[in-house]
Amino acid sequence: MTTDGTHGQSYERGIEIRKNVLGHAHVQKSLDAVSEFSRPIQELVTEYCWGEVWSRDGIDRKTRSMLNLAMLTALNRMHELGVHVRGAINNGVTPAQIQEVLIQSAIYVGVPAALESFRVAERVLKEMDIDV
Repeated sequence: MTTDGTHGQSYERGIEIRKNVLGHAHVQKSLDAVSEFSRPIQELVTEYCWGEVWSRDGIDRKTRSMLNLAMLTALNRMHELGVHVRGAINNGVTPAQIQEVLIQSAIYVGVPAALESFRVAERVLKEMDIDV
């Protein structure tokens, strides 16, 4: 899955950042599962989300991870939340900081969403053998 010119550079930068944040195995599994139907959205996400937005200098990856946890809680996107809990740990976010982000989210986006996010985050942290 590569494109030409500057799009190719953004895509390759996106693959590198995506693997750094989410882990090589997770990204490779996602790429291996790409169908011809889903290829365009995977390329778009890799190039623009990871290659353009995640590569910006304005805020660090740790902060981006914490923002993602809050936004995914607000949107009730639990699969993606689980993926980004792992990414947050890889970016230096501590379990205590994850807890604080989810508590903050509870007040602003609703307790039911935050409760579900706590369940997902705790499951992922345990799978990663991180004491919580």
